Amino acid sequence: MTTGETSAGTSALPTFGDLRDQLWRALTDCDDTHAVALVRYAAGEGTAGHGPATAERVLLELIAPVQERVGVEWAANRITVAQEHAATAINERCISAIADAAAPAPHRGRLTVACVDGEWHALPARLVAEVLRLRGWSVDYLGAQVPTEHLIAHLHQRTPDAVLLSSSIPSHLPAAHTAISSCQTTGTPVMAGGAAFGPDGRYARRMQAVWAPDALSAHALLEKGLRRPTVEAARLPDLDLPHLSDQEYTLVRQTKRRLVKQTLADVEEAFPPMRSYTELQMERTAEDIDHIVTYLITALYVDEAELFGTFVAWTAGILQARGVPPQSLLPALDSLLRQLTDFPRATGILTAARTTLTVPGPGQHA
Repeated sequence: MTTGETSAGTSALPTFGDLRDQLWRALTDCDDTHAVALVRYAAGEGTAGHGPATAERVLLELIAPVQERVGVEWAANRITVAQEHAATAINERCISAIADAAAPAPHRGRLTVACVDGEWHALPARLVAEVLRLRGWSVDYLGAQVPTEHLIAHLHQRTPDAVLLSSSIPSHLPAAHTAISSCQTTGTPVMAGGAAFGPDGRYARRMQAVWAPDALSAHALLEKGLRRPTVEAARLPDLDLPHLSDQEYTLVRQTKRRLVKQTLADVEEAFPPMRSYTELQMERTAEDIDHIVTYLITALYVDEAELFGTFVAWTAGILQARGVPPQSLLPALDSLLRQLTDFPRATGILTAARTTLTVPGPGQHA
């Protein structure tokens, strides 16, 4: 392990800040052996300090912030998708290296932790599951992208005290809503967590789930006990989200393929250089437009213009980091506005998002 030097010239133990820097370098070097050695050292493995509390600190103060940095560096185009995947896989191995060895025998209730259908970002859920194990819970961790029908079958078989559902990507909110309602019909309390549910958990609450912003909050709420839902918990989405009765969400979702196709054609017409794009470039452009339409549909589902505006602003930043002017999004937004002129909520959401992209005036540069 790398150590620092004190003013007296003697070796000093590395701080968690030092260890985070070292772990980051190990991840970017794809050095899983060094990464695992670092987290084991931080957890005090083989010393009197090794135990659940220390292992928890390593999970939350070492591995979690370094994983967050992975996402930030990818968004800034400073690491590739392949490097992001490799770093995440190494962090998964680091979690396994310390959590199981430190977990005490279960002495609390049984929990199920799973990602909603379509959600591949499993590491946040894994961190929550391991912290709860370290605090004495028996945890069935189901991992990424769990189809709702299989989740329900598992709940009937295992009858946990609660199910914790994780989602990082807001476009999975309709699937999350279905999962929450379905779990509650089994009489199982549902706790939701993850960036998809909004910074304050607003979408989780609208969907009648208990919100936990992090692992420690989840433990505190579980200790207090969650009320089991009654059989009457079965309900249609319209009861949680009354705006769905206007059918805009349903109608726009049903025409998604046509919207993407027409928007792609309109963007190509407005941006002639696209006509010389390679097949791969055209595929990537079509994927970008598909994401835009998907987020618009999700914003209609929760009736939240801010959700779509945040996505557009984020996408603009991603494009800019890759040398693409953010204003290149305008033709796509304008095309959707023309196609959805008869849908007031959709046009309101699109108009609000469009204002986040400022077109440079004369003499200015994008």
